[in-house]
Amino acid sequence: MLLVTGGAGFIGSNVVAGLNAAGRTDVVVNDRLRSDGKWRNLQKRQLSDFIPPSELSDWLKGRKLDAVIHLGAISSTTATDGDQVIENNFRLSLRLLDWCTATRTPFIYASSAATYGNGEAGFVDDNAPPALARLKPMNLYGWSKHLFDLALIDRAAKKQPLPPQWAGLKFFNVFGPNEYHKGEMMSVLCKVFDQAKAGAPVRLFKSHRPGIADGDQRRDFIYVDDVIAVVQWLLATPSVNGLFNVGTGKAQSFREMIEAMFAALGRQPNIEYIDMPASIRDSYQYFTEASMENLRRAGYNAGFTPLATAVRRYVADFLDRPDRYR
Repeated sequence: MLLVTGGAGFIGSNVVAGLNAAGRTDVVVNDRLRSDGKWRNLQKRQLSDFIPPSELSDWLKGRKLDAVIHLGAISSTTATDGDQVIENNFRLSLRLLDWCTATRTPFIYASSAATYGNGEAGFVDDNAPPALARLKPMNLYGWSKHLFDLALIDRAAKKQPLPPQWAGLKFFNVFGPNEYHKGEMMSVLCKVFDQAKAGAPVRLFKSHRPGIADGDQRRDFIYVDDVIAVVQWLLATPSVNGLFNVGTGKAQSFREMIEAMFAALGRQPNIEYIDMPASIRDSYQYFTEASMENLRRAGYNAGFTPLATAVRRYVADFLDRPDRYR
C-alpha cells in the first residue's frame, strides 16, 4: 500500500495516475477536496482509501506501507499566514519523517526550487549542510520547504535515524494536466490557452534588463510526465537517498513556450509585450535552470521531454479537448 499526501493536487494526482498505470490500485490519498472542483483530478483513478488531513495521524497507527510519497503542502508563493504554512509544510513533514523512520518506510517528498531564492547561490542540489545554509528563499513557501530540507540533512549529517530511503525532490517549473484548480499558480501556458484559442493576443512581460529581449525571461520548464518518471524510478531504486533537482537542465523562455503553443494550434504567434509591474521588477527572476548532475550520478538515465514536444502533447491530449483531465 502506498500513501500519497496531496494526492488530489496537480503533481499528486499525476503521480497517482502513474501508479494506477503501473498496476497499483492500493493507493491511499490524503488531501482536502473542498469545493473548487479538485475532485476531478481523481475522477479517473482507482484508490483504496481517501483520508482527510484531520484523520491522518490516527489512520497511520499500526499501518505498514510500501512508501509515503509526501506531496501535500501549501504551495502558493504568495501565502502570508506563517503559522499555517509552518504547520502544513514543516511540522507535518517532520511528523511523517518520524513515522517513516520508526516504521522503516521509504519517504519521498516534495521540496521546491523556491528554496534557491533569487538564484544568486546557483541551482546546484548540493546536499552538504554549509551549501544548504547559503540558500536564501524569497518567500514563505520557499522558506518552509528549505527549513525541512535543513532539518533532514542535519539528521543525515549527524547519522541520526532516518527512513531506509529518503529523497527530497526540488521541482522546477512543472506544467501539465490537472493544474486547473491552481488559479494564479497555474503555468503561463495553462492561463493563456483559452484566450489564445479564441484569437486574442497572449501578453508576456517586457524585459527590464539590458541584453535580455522581451519575453526572453527563462525557466526550467518540465512536463509533469517526467516528474512521474522520476518518482517511479525512486520507488524502484530504494538505495537512493538525498535531495535532487527535478528539472530538465535546460532553461527556455516564456516566448518559446507560447510559440510552441501557437504551433500546436496551427497558428502564427500572436504575442504582445507589456510592462512588468514596478512592484515586482526588482525581485523578478529572469533565469532558473536545474543542475541535474546529482540525479544522474544517482543512476537516473532517462531523458526529459523537449519543451515543444511537451507543449504539443499538453495541448493535443488535454487543453484542446472537452475533457482536460488525466
